[in-house]
Amino acid sequence: MTGIKKTKGIIAILTGGGDVPGLNPAIRAVTIRANREGYKVIGLKRGWSGITEIIRDPKADNSNNFQVLTDNVVNKAGRTGGTFLHTSRTRPSHMPKSDVPAHLKDDYNSAYNDLTPEVIKNLEWLNVDYLIPIGGDDTLSYGAHLYKKGINVVAVPKTMDNDVPGTDYCIGFSTCITRTIQLTDTLRTSAGSHERILVLEVFGRYAGFTAMLPTMAGAAHRCVIPEWEFDINLLTKLLVNDRNSNPSKYSVVLVSEGAIFKGGEMVFSDNEKDAYGHAKLGGIGDLVSQKLKDLSGRYNGGKTINTISQKLGYMVRGGDPDAIDSIVPMAYGNLAFDLIQKGAYGRMVVLKNGRYDSVPIDVVISSKKLVNVSEHYNTEKLRPNYNNFEMKPFLLMASDN
Repeated sequence: MTGIKKTKGIIAILTGGGDVPGLNPAIRAVTIRANREGYKVIGLKRGWSGITEIIRDPKADNSNNFQVLTDNVVNKAGRTGGTFLHTSRTRPSHMPKSDVPAHLKDDYNSAYNDLTPEVIKNLEWLNVDYLIPIGGDDTLSYGAHLYKKGINVVAVPKTMDNDVPGTDYCIGFSTCITRTIQLTDTLRTSAGSHERILVLEVFGRYAGFTAMLPTMAGAAHRCVIPEWEFDINLLTKLLVNDRNSNPSKYSVVLVSEGAIFKGGEMVFSDNEKDAYGHAKLGGIGDLVSQKLKDLSGRYNGGKTINTISQKLGYMVRGGDPDAIDSIVPMAYGNLAFDLIQKGAYGRMVVLKNGRYDSVPIDVVISSKKLVNVSEHYNTEKLRPNYNNFEMKPFLLMASDN
C-alpha cells in the first residue's frame, strides 16, 4: 500500500509518445472535474515507464514515478505546452533487457521481456481504479492490451500526425498546422528574397495530414505525402513553374517525413529503433531539396535554381497550445471522466463529424487512418483536391469515414 487514501476511486493519468501542445489542458480537465466530484487523481510519470519502475515498498522513494495531482498543480500547468508528467516511448510488453528496472532484472533477463504483470501489480499497489492513457496509436495499443487484462481503461488520442483511427481529431494537430503555416510564412520572405524553392520537412510518418492541410490553406504550392510515391521530375517541373509564375519568384513544397521517392524507400536519420519498432525518420527534405536543385535546370532554360531546406520538427511541437488544442483537450478530459462515471471502459474519446463521442479502444489496433488519395490528393499536381466542400468534416480530409 502507498498511503494514498481511497475516496470514490483513484484515477491515474499518463502521457506517452511524443510531446504535443494540449496534453496539460487534458490532464487539467480530468483532475479538476475528478477532484470536485470526490475522486483522487495521480499522474504516472514518463508514459508507461513510471508505472513500470515503481518499487512496491512503502519506504521506497517513488516520487520520480508518480505524483498526486491537485487543482493547484494542474491549473498552473494547464496553460502550457508539453506535458509536465513527462513522456517516453516505453513499451512494457516488449522491454529490452537493458531497460528493465534494476529491481526486476533477476526475474526478467531475456532479450525482450513482458513486464505487463508488474504493471498490473503496480496499479493495484497504487489502488488505481481507472486508467487514462493519453497518446498515439502506440501508447493506446498498450492501453488496449491492459484493458483486455482487466484494467478499467479510457483512452484519449493525441498526435501531431492526426493519424489515430476512429477520430477526426487528435490533440496537438491544430497547433502543428497553425505553426506550420506561421513558419512557412516566416521563411517565404527568405525564399522570395533569393528567388529560391523553399522545401520544408514536416511531421507525418505514414499519414500526410500535416502536409495536406497547410497546403490546402495556401501555405505551400505543392506537398508530397507518405501515401503516394512521388516522381521527383514531376515535382521539380511543377515547382519551377510555380516559381516562375510567382511575381516574387519563389515556390514552396511541404514534404512529409515519411514521403517516398518513386521506387524508393523511407529515409531514416539513423539505425536506432524505438520500443515500438519505429526507426527515426529524417532527411527526406534535404534529399528532395538537393534533387530539386540538380534537376531544376531542365525546366528553367538550363539555369539552376537554388533551394532552401528546413526541417520544422520540434518548432511545431513546442510551445503553448492554440485555441483548439486548449478547448478540445478540455472536452476530451471531461468526456473521459464521464465514461468512467458511467462504467464505460475500454473506450477512446473522439471527435466525429464535429461532435464528441467515444469508440471501442480496439479501433487503434484494428485499422489505419491515412489520406484518401483518390478523393483528396491530386497525384498529377501533387497537392490537395479543392472541390465539393459541402457537408465535409471540419478538417476536410482528416476523417476516416
